[in-house]
Amino acid sequence: MGARRETTTAPPLLRQRDWGLLLLVTTVFLVGLGVVWAWRRPSGAPVAPRELLAGAAPVEGMERLKVQVVSTRPHDPGAYTQGLLLHGGSLYESAGLYGVSSLREVDPRSGAVKRRVAVPQQYFAEGLALVGDRLIQLTWQEKVAFVYDLATFEKKGEFHYDGEGWGLCYDGRRLVMSDGSDRLTFRDSKTFAPTGSVNVTFSGRPAFQLNELECVDGMVYANVWGSDAILRIDPGTGRTAALIDASGLLTPDEAARAEVLNGIAWDPAKKTFLITGKNWPKLFEVRFVK
Repeated sequence: MGARRETTTAPPLLRQRDWGLLLLVTTVFLVGLGVVWAWRRPSGAPVAPRELLAGAAPVEGMERLKVQVVSTRPHDPGAYTQGLLLHGGSLYESAGLYGVSSLREVDPRSGAVKRRVAVPQQYFAEGLALVGDRLIQLTWQEKVAFVYDLATFEKKGEFHYDGEGWGLCYDGRRLVMSDGSDRLTFRDSKTFAPTGSVNVTFSGRPAFQLNELECVDGMVYANVWGSDAILRIDPGTGRTAALIDASGLLTPDEAARAEVLNGIAWDPAKKTFLITGKNWPKLFEVRFVK
């Protein structure tokens, strides 16, 4: 008589009670993530760009400012301005749109383009910052930033990042980048690696559509896309410290042929700002005053 062969039945991978336990653990985990997300993000509905200058109530301590025009200069109406900065007596401008994007050096008095380098047509150029002798130019949805030599405009390298690129500025130790949301991302100025972020609020509500940026004296000035508002933001807390009304700079005829306000450059020698917009025929030297 032969030996009896023992047979066993493999247990199911997960019994019914195991599935229930897994579902419970997953639910608790997701709820926990939601609590953390809600705790870290500003509460309340986002502030629509049109609300900023039309009655959105500021919190106590937030300044309301307007622009005082010091001088008016010509600006190339063909430039779809995405980034703007002043250095060494020249304006450096990133102009966007697919097929016509460029990096430019511009005479800030006459508006004449002194130098221009075309960006490949598959890229939509965005914000611009200067770090030492390097110009860093974002692209919108292509997830690449171009690095140029300031003196020659020769391309020296690239950085890659996730998400969209909108505005960029350098505060002397780190880069600050916007992506159209309410978030400002801080990046290492040498590697472009993210080092942190802050969510921007206006009266305690998320402030979205942050666009072109300028870093000045520890604060970040941001155009809000779709509006004539500029926000002065405390990058340590994300709170809006000042709301600047830059409306009414163009005549109705000029405004009809142009697009939105975009472009902020700081002149440290004169303590004034240079501001313009996409396809604007003028550049304005201004002060932000009460």
